[in-house]
Amino acid sequence: MMQFGSIASIFSDPYMTSILLRAVTVGVLVSLCASLLGVTLVLKRYSMIGDGLSHVGFGALAIATALNLGSASMAVSLPIVLIAAFLLMGLTEKRRMAGDAAIAVLSTGAIAIGTLLFRFSKNQYADICNSLFGTASMSTLSGLDLVVTVAVSVLVLGLFVLFYTRIFTVTFDETFAKATGVRVNVYHLLLAGLTAVTVVIGMKMVGAIMVSGLIIFPALSAMRVCKRFSAVVLTSAALSLVCFFAGFFLSLLLDAQPGPAIITVHVLAFLVCWLIGAVRARVRTNRSRRIVVEPPCKFTE
Repeated sequence: MMQFGSIASIFSDPYMTSILLRAVTVGVLVSLCASLLGVTLVLKRYSMIGDGLSHVGFGALAIATALNLGSASMAVSLPIVLIAAFLLMGLTEKRRMAGDAAIAVLSTGAIAIGTLLFRFSKNQYADICNSLFGTASMSTLSGLDLVVTVAVSVLVLGLFVLFYTRIFTVTFDETFAKATGVRVNVYHLLLAGLTAVTVVIGMKMVGAIMVSGLIIFPALSAMRVCKRFSAVVLTSAALSLVCFFAGFFLSLLLDAQPGPAIITVHVLAFLVCWLIGAVRARVRTNRSRRIVVEPPCKFTE
């Protein structure tokens, strides 16, 4: 188990400090992308898409491992997860299959295929837990991972900011959006594509299974304490960053995998936000009960 002295030694070692900064940079960018997209996904009842794509990401990692392309796992995973995202959104939009059924088919199928590929590949002794829950070794985040993550994250954040108004309109009123000429289906595919990219860049750091928690929890927590869309987006991003730093350094302290530690902190944050929301609702209810309605005035002749 890592002690405080061990963490301090990381900062005193230039090599370990560079690895730590690399991991933190990746984690911050992934957390921001996931939290921003998560608000729209949760509001549109698409939150399970992130979970389904994370399972597909595990299958893609298994394919990369079977082909002995572990160093280029992002290059292999990205097109596979993107295709799955567009397929999933297309099946849901055209109602050829119920959304929950399509997600179940993709997620369980990807997990089954991925596990078999791990078992019968040349790298059959690879640690599946690291792929599912995030690697405990920060040194596995290469310079290429950092460059790809930064580039893709800038693209995701830039597109979200650029199309913020359209995304807001499509999220709350698709009928109005269509009436004003917005191609709603295009923005649905854009949302699915950005989610797929975010899942891919977050898999190595947080894990194929845990990355969906980065999408769902910040949005749900922010919605418990905020009502306006812009406030929810900003609060979601802030909570995501705080929970990432707390969970990441907790994983260093406990010498544990970062994925479960980060998501555990997110769960605690959600409980706190839920409690704050419940207290606020109770206070508003009590205030409304205290309002005294004066009887109407009676005029006398």
